[in-house]
Amino acid sequence: MPTIRPATPADLPAINAIYNHYVLHSTCTYQTEPSTAEERQEWFQQHGEKHPVIVAEEGGQVIGWGSLSRFHPRAAYGHSVEDSVYLHHEWLGRGLGSLLLEELLRLAKELGHHTVLGGIDADQTGSVALHAKFGFVTVSHLKEVGFKQGRWLDVIWMQKML
Repeated sequence: MPTIRPATPADLPAINAIYNHYVLHSTCTYQTEPSTAEERQEWFQQHGEKHPVIVAEEGGQVIGWGSLSRFHPRAAYGHSVEDSVYLHHEWLGRGLGSLLLEELLRLAKELGHHTVLGGIDADQTGSVALHAKFGFVTVSHLKEVGFKQGRWLDVIWMQKML
């Protein structure tokens, strides 16, 4: 059983490796160029007590991660967060995403957030199903707002009120 714990700076290379796999091989992120170590460090520093980053660890190896990020920089959005969950590609389909999202939702509620949103590529049926499993509902479907891997992509926004 993997351990879920707060991320530390020492986890950033593994977090970045997991994320960059999807940058290069998937539409689950619309980033098209891999993140550098410096960019990942800056990203981590933007997360704090109200916006945690967590990792799943098995046998001393980071096998997945999740985060709560600011939904929007304007002050009135301060109680709304966006979730991210990324798994090492060899750990897909083993329930790890559920463990991470469940912990993120627990933390969001504990930290006083009001709603959690997820922006998901419409073709990422696993991510849509994961969010639906935890009570997220689709609140919008934006047509052809991304372009990656030679095609136009739709984004579904899902939301869970806490």
